[in-house]
Amino acid sequence: MTINPAAGKPADPSILVNVPKLVTAYYELRPDPSVPSQRVVFGTSGHRGSAFDVAFNEWHILAITQAICDYRKLQKIDGPLFLGIDTHALSEPALASALEVLAANDVDVMLAEGTPYTPTPAVSHAILVHNRARKSGLADGIVITPSHNPPDDGGFKYDPPHGGPADSRVTSWIESKANAFIERRLEGVQRVLFTKALNAPTTHKHDFLSVYVGDLNNVVDMNAVRDAKIKLGVDPLGGAGIDYWPRIAEEYGLDLVIVNKAVDPTFRFMNVDWDGKIRMDPSSPYAMQRLIALKDKFDIAFASDTDHDRHGIVTKTSGLLPPNHYLSVCIGYLFANRPNWSKDVAVGKTVVSSSMIDRVSAQLGRRLYEVPVGFKFFVEGLLAGRLGFGGEESAGSTFLRRDGSVWTTDKDGIIPCLLSAEITARVGKDPGEIYRELTGELGDPLYERVDAAATPDQKAALAKLSPSDIHATEVAGQPIEKILTTAPGDGAPIGGIKVIAKDGWFAARPSGTEEIYKIYAEGFLGQDHLRKIEQEARTIVSATLAGSAHAF
Repeated sequence: MTINPAAGKPADPSILVNVPKLVTAYYELRPDPSVPSQRVVFGTSGHRGSAFDVAFNEWHILAITQAICDYRKLQKIDGPLFLGIDTHALSEPALASALEVLAANDVDVMLAEGTPYTPTPAVSHAILVHNRARKSGLADGIVITPSHNPPDDGGFKYDPPHGGPADSRVTSWIESKANAFIERRLEGVQRVLFTKALNAPTTHKHDFLSVYVGDLNNVVDMNAVRDAKIKLGVDPLGGAGIDYWPRIAEEYGLDLVIVNKAVDPTFRFMNVDWDGKIRMDPSSPYAMQRLIALKDKFDIAFASDTDHDRHGIVTKTSGLLPPNHYLSVCIGYLFANRPNWSKDVAVGKTVVSSSMIDRVSAQLGRRLYEVPVGFKFFVEGLLAGRLGFGGEESAGSTFLRRDGSVWTTDKDGIIPCLLSAEITARVGKDPGEIYRELTGELGDPLYERVDAAATPDQKAALAKLSPSDIHATEVAGQPIEKILTTAPGDGAPIGGIKVIAKDGWFAARPSGTEEIYKIYAEGFLGQDHLRKIEQEARTIVSATLAGSAHAF
């Protein structure tokens, strides 16, 4: 991975997005369904793209929203639809487009009251609160966000009544239906003028903020944070939680400083990411330079991305914690300090998350539930209370309420931040100190993700590999113990391969958007060991693809 010379520095004005030009592109450019990149495509977190690339435009949103309306009718989902947006420039236009279709289809829509923005977890929370103990009149939701993606991107995702990301069966149906509408030049899409939609009897206001914030003490011990009188810092990164943090501080009497109160669709206040692009990623040490520089001013500091479904934790002792480090600390703390959780509640992780989580879970005597990449694979377990925690290496997580019932079934970037304050308050050490103690007991892993070039045929072949296709017997001098192409937890395909030895592992997965495959690697025996794993991963995957007749 080549680091751009501008990485970690304030954004130069020359790279700022031209917002009027972007919004014009949203309304004026029309997708060509014969071009794959201009079709509706649902990835792990909905449909995403830039209006400049004709990948996220008015026609996409009109078609997707009508497809969602048709899906609701098919599934007899007739309760309210909770609709939230983040602070990206394309979110407001997409909200207008969606509302025009929803109103025309007589869908009861709940829009935010008191603040224009709604974090992803607040939508999931609202759906679950509404649907609790209901058998009919079930609610669902739409969140308009591309998460931490660059400022010229837009995103659109659907949450069914379970409150989490829709599974591939649902998104495939919506995707197919939406593309059919675009192919027919929106024939069949119902729509009314925006002013009529805004004033329709089916358009309502909902106080997402008060409901979510007022419930926080049931998932995090906010009284312990208040009573410890620790000093907290937060950077909302110009995102959808901008009005949530002041209310949280007021509601629970916290000594909380908001270090950046700006909302600007160019995100000019960001330090640029590793590749020279603006990206609101709270797990990136480049993007988080401003908060890292303030670490000594606070007992604990944190940030969330644009839709507040990811977290970044900054400690005095260690600076910005890598996501895998903090997930390990969270799991160790939660399962030892939630007495009302069932002893049978498991730990959820993705296959490319750190093996430190495996070791922490074993130390706790808790079952590990390992799933493919994608938060949708945690939904059922969280909803049923069988998973106490679900986390992924990209800094997404959520966990159960203190009584052991479901909180959200989508990623929540706010509660892991507040949990870092609870941990600091109750343990008297910050999460960085606690992680160092874990490494003394369980080993000190090094983890990295690198990219390697791949053709479309090679990517397709990688996604279809079976364990028998791997002929290597060792990784970095240790015998291969397991080769996985399905996740141990739910048996679902991982869309690639994971090779495991005693003190290290690697996984390889094709990118959904670029001509590369991603190698995730971790080793417990130092930097040279990790480099050897990465080198052998490339060699093993290349040899396997070259030897697979179906690869070309």
